[in-house]
Amino acid sequence: MTDLLVAAERTTATMPGRAPVPPLVVSHWAAAGAKGALARAYSSAPCSTTPSICIVPPALDGLRDETDPATTRWLREQHADGAVLASVCLGAFILGETGLLGGRIITTHWAYEDRFRSRFPQTRVDTDRIVIDDGDIITAGGVMAWTDLCLTIISRFLGNAVMMDVARTFLIDPPGREQSYYSGFSPHTGHKDEAILKTQEFLRVSDGKIVDVATLAAQAGLEERTFLRRFQKATGHTTTDYCQRLRISNAKTKLRDTRLAIDQIGWDVGDTDPSAFRKVFDRIVGLSPSDYRRRFATGDRIAG
Repeated sequence: MTDLLVAAERTTATMPGRAPVPPLVVSHWAAAGAKGALARAYSSAPCSTTPSICIVPPALDGLRDETDPATTRWLREQHADGAVLASVCLGAFILGETGLLGGRIITTHWAYEDRFRSRFPQTRVDTDRIVIDDGDIITAGGVMAWTDLCLTIISRFLGNAVMMDVARTFLIDPPGREQSYYSGFSPHTGHKDEAILKTQEFLRVSDGKIVDVATLAAQAGLEERTFLRRFQKATGHTTTDYCQRLRISNAKTKLRDTRLAIDQIGWDVGDTDPSAFRKVFDRIVGLSPSDYRRRFATGDRIAG
């Protein structure tokens, strides 16, 4: 991450005809002293100013139940002084501990969506997206989404031309890909609504092929209107969208692992209208079924 940002700074300095901009300095901050206060541990150039953006990196050693209070306090102080806060992957949990994400939409790795929603119920999570730029808060999805985050930061602070030049140099796709290309459907089950959990289990076993509201409401033991309201509140999805995501998740597996025709896959997962299946797949994944297969299927299966 440091190398990429430093390269962006050097690119800016060598671009002809570009108006002068303040230098981009990259610093690393770490706990220092007995009280755990944060101090600058590294800087790519001499710098005495406070950060303009603070990036919380991913935690490769997994989630911790508690975050160092000194870290969250420092992040809140920087934010109050005008700094943008950003996170990569599980770093979103540390931002969540600052109390600054209430009412916002953020992203993190799709596999941790359920845990994040349970821990921070006032924050909306959209794991279809790789980067969500909410102005003073920027969040990125999986561990390698740091590249997308850095390009977003470079574009904001140094301009789109510099960002595109750096992307070409480092062989990185410019912002535009989505986490939905890679993720499976990870339904939210951390809520406490037992009636809705029964329906979710029924849908899991049936692969989302049964969408009749009366049948689903009966599984929950609820009146239909009450069921629909509680289902969306608990899962974050309407029953239709929930079932579509289950089907599309199954379709992605078949596109990767089999040579079945696309229309046959649509039929197998429960969509009898090939045109509708392709439209729903494109809307949820962000790629057409054929583009998804070309991108992710193993070589001996692409021809199917």
